[in-house]
Amino acid sequence: MKQWSNYKHLPLIIISITAIIMFLLLIGNVKENTYDIKEFQLSPETIRSVKTMEDSVKTEQEREKVAAEIQPYYQFQEETADNQVAIIRSIFDSVIEIKKEAIPAEEMESRTSQLNKLKKEMEKIADNASNVYLSEDALTALLSQSPTTLTQSSETLVSFVKETLSERIRLEKVPEQKKELEEKVRKSFNYSHSYINALVSIARFSIVETDIENKELTELRLEQAKASVDPTRILQGQILVQKGGIIDREVYRQLKLLGMLTNKFSYKPIVGVALFVLLTMWVLYIQTINGKDKTVESSKSLLVVLFSLFVSVLMMKVLQFISYNFDVVIAFIFPTAIVSMLVYLLVNERMAFITTIIIAAYAGFIFQEGYTNVFQMEISLYILFGGISGIFALQRMRHNSQILRSSLIVASVNIIFIVFYLLMTKTTYGLTDLLFYIGAAILSGILSGALTIGILPFFESAFGILSTMKLIELSNPNHPLLKKILTETPGTYHHSVMVANLAEAACEAIGANGLLARVSCYYHDIGKTKRPGFFIENQMNGYNPHDNLPPEASRDIIIAHAVDGANILRKHKMPKEIVDVAEQHHGTSLLKFFYYKANEQNDKVKEQEFRYNGPKPQTKENAIISVADSVEAAVRSMKEPSAEKVHALIESIIKDKLQDGQFDECDLSLREIKQIKESFYTTMNGIFHSRIEYPK
Repeated sequence: MKQWSNYKHLPLIIISITAIIMFLLLIGNVKENTYDIKEFQLSPETIRSVKTMEDSVKTEQEREKVAAEIQPYYQFQEETADNQVAIIRSIFDSVIEIKKEAIPAEEMESRTSQLNKLKKEMEKIADNASNVYLSEDALTALLSQSPTTLTQSSETLVSFVKETLSERIRLEKVPEQKKELEEKVRKSFNYSHSYINALVSIARFSIVETDIENKELTELRLEQAKASVDPTRILQGQILVQKGGIIDREVYRQLKLLGMLTNKFSYKPIVGVALFVLLTMWVLYIQTINGKDKTVESSKSLLVVLFSLFVSVLMMKVLQFISYNFDVVIAFIFPTAIVSMLVYLLVNERMAFITTIIIAAYAGFIFQEGYTNVFQMEISLYILFGGISGIFALQRMRHNSQILRSSLIVASVNIIFIVFYLLMTKTTYGLTDLLFYIGAAILSGILSGALTIGILPFFESAFGILSTMKLIELSNPNHPLLKKILTETPGTYHHSVMVANLAEAACEAIGANGLLARVSCYYHDIGKTKRPGFFIENQMNGYNPHDNLPPEASRDIIIAHAVDGANILRKHKMPKEIVDVAEQHHGTSLLKFFYYKANEQNDKVKEQEFRYNGPKPQTKENAIISVADSVEAAVRSMKEPSAEKVHALIESIIKDKLQDGQFDECDLSLREIKQIKESFYTTMNGIFHSRIEYPK
């Protein structure tokens, strides 16, 4: 299993399996039911719409219905009366002018000439005005009248036309108005029959429409009316026909519109979902392989992330399944920050942000509705903001109770987004709907914290991950093993606390896990509880049993405390990281005191026999703890410590470990080693600062 865990392609295998699972979960969101049915047959089952889609035919029918009720926009043309009067005056003026030019002696010849001239004048008038036409008889009748008669009759006719055209006359009313004016003319004039007919002809063509339709404004009204009609939609889940019902033309048309009649398989949505899943998995894979962790650790982190995504997607699918029974958006109940909180606590902040973005995208895809929508953006943004707020809320967390406190922060952010959503939508919500959405936002935040607390121990045990919460729990002084160290080896306990202070500060200086270093230091020397009296910090009466033992026996006892400590921690099912510290904090360093003592007795003693079994520190934290352990023990043994002496001692210990190859298997850089030295100087100066000598 260990070999398999370190297999370099393990993350790719995990990602591939997860991608297949996610694809199978999401494919249902684009897979559509189809039916092989014909018109007027009985429906084999109750058929529901598989998606929300606009019914363009119904929408157009509704728009045409509304458009038919729109009245045309008419505008009264005041200038029409003046224009028609001007035409009438032009006709009579032309007749009078032609009559004045005639020579009385040549009356017959002149009459023919006058008629021809008048025809030409009428042609000119007709060029500038439509519907102007007088017969030859009417023109002859006009020419036969005296100028006085023409003048009087023209003025009377003008007044009649003006009076008629001062009213709103639409096109369909023009024939009626012409008839009324004709009757009025015939009753008002007492002239010859032919002249009255001429006057009637002029009166009739003078009457035109004065209330004219403005086609541009009418068209604008129609467009506005059509635009005001909301599209008719076939809603997802809507019953199209009950089981046993007749598939009439309307139902058949809707099924055809929704694409539910064909049995032809479309690969487009399948390929789209596959690309979407591959894109999200690729982001996680790149983030995993670019990390500095070993394969086994990166695989653990990847499993946590992917399992969190899997659980969240299952929750979304359940909400999606029951959403058909509600008129409100039930998706707002989803715990927005559960994934971000779990990944933040179990992996790291960067992966938490990436996972939050991915789960928000999945939510938008799963909860999407409609034919043209790809994502339900309001749900995606809701989960995105809630998840990010959960990460920020946990950044200074030190206790379990703070997860629930963080969930209240998430709930507050959820409420703010819900208010934004309600304000931006055009739908009018009742009090019940408002209470539901606010309650959903609060419930989402609380569920985020509650589920995180509930699922966290499962993740820790299932994946063997040491989370911040677990470390905080292990640092509790009431822990049975810490009580054991305190009661059985009080000197070792004090030594461990001092080492913890040194190691935590140094780890934080280089960006390593300071909390892990501190808690590991509390337990790193628990092996000394097996033979407490053989370690100098626990020797209270000045008696040192090593004075009466051969160096080989002393060596075995001292070296055994690392192995014994690791065994005790494993027995109590302590996290592997803490067990590794107990086992590696001395690496393969040399027990110099007993080696030199043995060498005095036998110069053939091998140095390797007086070295710890190792292994050498494998992580930065373990290396720092190994140095801190040596520094604290060495400084404590100094009789008159001073800043200069402490500085020189720290420099000597780190140089010795470096030359001895104790840092060969961890990735400490020379720059980080320098930062560790400076951290140790600062911390030790704080501990061994100058004190005032009080008088006796």
